[in-house]
Amino acid sequence: MKRIILMTVAAAIFAAAPVAMAAGTVSLPKGYEKWEKSKQQIVTDKKSLFYGIHYTYVNSKAMKTYKKGGTYPEGSMFVVVQHGIRQEGGKPVPGKKSMIVLMKKDRRYKETGGWLFAGYTPQGKPSGIDPVKNCYECHLKDAPDRDLVISRYADFR
Repeated sequence: MKRIILMTVAAAIFAAAPVAMAAGTVSLPKGYEKWEKSKQQIVTDKKSLFYGIHYTYVNSKAMKTYKKGGTYPEGSMFVVVQHGIRQEGGKPVPGKKSMIVLMKKDRRYKETGGWLFAGYTPQGKPSGIDPVKNCYECHLKDAPDRDLVISRYADFR
């Protein structure tokens, strides 16, 4: 009986490990700044985690599905770079970089719908955001029918 309990606990820890370790061990993909980039997107709600001006970068593996819809292939990646808002000539323009987030299709992350979510400081260091509470729960609520991808290609151009 003890052995069964220990095996169950070990299996639960092992299954949760990818989610818990994601932001601490996953680096931002090199060269993401060269991927296709969205137009400027502005969120003016100061209560939003995404308050500010952001740009979404999409890798080539994700782009076909991003354009047409469907289930994303393994290795699809999105990087969102967030900036504060400052005014220039009465118009909002990007201020200082405030955060960077990564969403990568990886079936090992079952607790987050088969996606790795990770947050980073403006310098690219892990930020410690909770991938379930800060990422997955919103993606599940806002985009359950789009393989958890909230942004749309129409926002891209």
